[in-house]
Order: sequence, then structure tokens, then C-alpha cells
Amino acid sequence: MKRERSIFAPEPGTLRVAVLVLAESNALSLAAAVDPMRAANRQSGRPLFAWRYYSASGGAVPLTAGFEIATDALTDRIEADLLIIVAGFRLAEQATPVLLTRLRRLAPRLRAIIGVDGGPWFLARAGLLDARAATVHWEDLESFADHFPAIDVRRDRYVISGPVITTGGAATCLDMMLELIRTRAGSELALRVAGAFLYEPVHAATVPQQVVSAARLAKGDPALGQAIAIMESAIETPLPIATIARRIGLSQRRLEMLFAERMETSPGRFFLDLRLDEARRMVTDTRLSLQEVALRTGFSSQVSFARAFRARFGSPASVLRRRGG
Repeated sequence: MKRERSIFAPEPGTLRVAVLVLAESNALSLAAAVDPMRAANRQSGRPLFAWRYYSASGGAVPLTAGFEIATDALTDRIEADLLIIVAGFRLAEQATPVLLTRLRRLAPRLRAIIGVDGGPWFLARAGLLDARAATVHWEDLESFADHFPAIDVRRDRYVISGPVITTGGAATCLDMMLELIRTRAGSELALRVAGAFLYEPVHAATVPQQVVSAARLAKGDPALGQAIAIMESAIETPLPIATIARRIGLSQRRLEMLFAERMETSPGRFFLDLRLDEARRMVTDTRLSLQEVALRTGFSSQVSFARAFRARFGSPASVLRRRGG
């Protein structure tokens, strides 16, 4: 990429943005990338950002919400400073050699590239994340790290690694875009943009992604948020509830009462459901063997995994995989 100053720095001119939209992208992720730019232009009264939508071959691109977005065909000669790649599903299918080659050719002509939601997968497959730090949606962190050992994979909400930026999903993209606005045009404008969305920009880049919003729960009860955060970090090697309680300075009985009052379940049941929900995602969204899925979600035997999975979802994991979810 061009050896120019970071896009995350004060700059009076218009940042030209190409938004590459992949089929089956999350509409919320796309909006999180684009709408802050629109709001910044409106709130500031000047064109801080200018953007166009692109796809691999042009035309209408379907989003997961059921509507389409019109795009131009991505070429090697687009007029842009920044490329934002927004993707959601069917990532391997859409990461064609032609598209990856185009991304590699475009990179030296750009000042920066941002991968949103599934976007980091395309950057990684194009070799643009090698020897860099990066993140991806929390559901894909382990698989991403397994696929790309040359990348320093982090659980951060978003990662700025020189001219390559990666985000974990829609909300984290919004955090990142607000930071982009803040560094380019000032904190006051960033706060006005956040206020237009009734959004509190309280998440730093390095705040870990959470399966459950432990930060939100912690506002009402910090101990509950801490317990859930510990559970989320111990999916593969589950800790006893007594150990979790001890780590946050509570008795096991007090922790059980807390979950009953706030979550209407026991901590043991909540932890098991957390692991099984992750197992279901692996069954439907990855090619890992069912034995590997069981191991990665903390089950010591295939039998206990199969029994718990069926009780939770009403059918065996093998059947769910054949149905595709």
C-alpha cells in the first residue's frame, strides 16, 4: 500500500472510499461502515467522505436481510484511497482466484484496506494480513487462526495494523468508524455522529469481543459480567462453577443466586448452553469433525457431547450438519 500518513490522522480533504460488498453480507455490517460517513458529512457540513459500492462483477448484490444493493464492477483502477470489504457468508465460495488477485493488485494503489465481519478472510486469503495482527468475528477466531498461522489473531473488537484494519462485526465496525472520524475531524464530530445513532462510543479497539454482552451486564452487576467473561474464555477447558465463583470473590451459592435472579437459570446451565451454542455454530459453519467439535467445546467424550447436543437442539449434530443448520 502507498507509504503515506495513516488515514487515522487529522486531514482536511475528502477520503475516497470504495466499498466492496460480497453476496450474503450482513446489512447491519454494511450500514455500520457507510452510515457513519454519511452522518459525518451531514454533521460537519462538508464532504469528509465520498464512497461508491463495488462487487466482484458488478450488478445487484443480495444481502442477508433480503434486499439487494446496486454495485459497479471492481477493477484494478478504481479511484479510491480506502477499500472497505464487507462480507458475511459463503466466504470460501466467493474468494475466487480472480478476486484475490485483484485485491493484491489494488493494495499498492491504496492508502488502507478495512475488512468488516467476514472481510478479514478475503484479506487473509489474498496474503495481505501475513505477519500482521488482525481480528475477525468471535465465531471464527479459532478457525481463522488455524487457517492462517502467519497472522497474529487477536480477540480485539478491531485491530489497526498499519494500513490494514480488521473488525469483528457490525458494532465493532461502528466503533472503528467513529475512531476514524475522531482522528480525522475531531472528538466533537465523532460524538455528534455517535449521538445521531443514540450510540455510546465506549469500546476501545482492544476490548475483547464477547459472545454475551458481559460489559452491558456488568453495568447492573459487575460480578455477573466477570463470571460470564470467564466462561466465554474457557469454552474449550470448562472451569468448575466453584472455581469461577472463587475467582470473582463470591461463594458458589451467591453466584448461583445471582444467575437465578438476573438470568433465570443456573451458572452451570448457562455455561453448558454457551458451550453448546458454540458447538452448534461449529457443526453448521465449519468442516471440523464432530469429535473435534466436542473437544473444542470442552466435552471429554463423544457420547456426552452427543447426549447434551440432542437435548439442547432436539436432533443429533450429524443431522443438523446434513440439513445445513
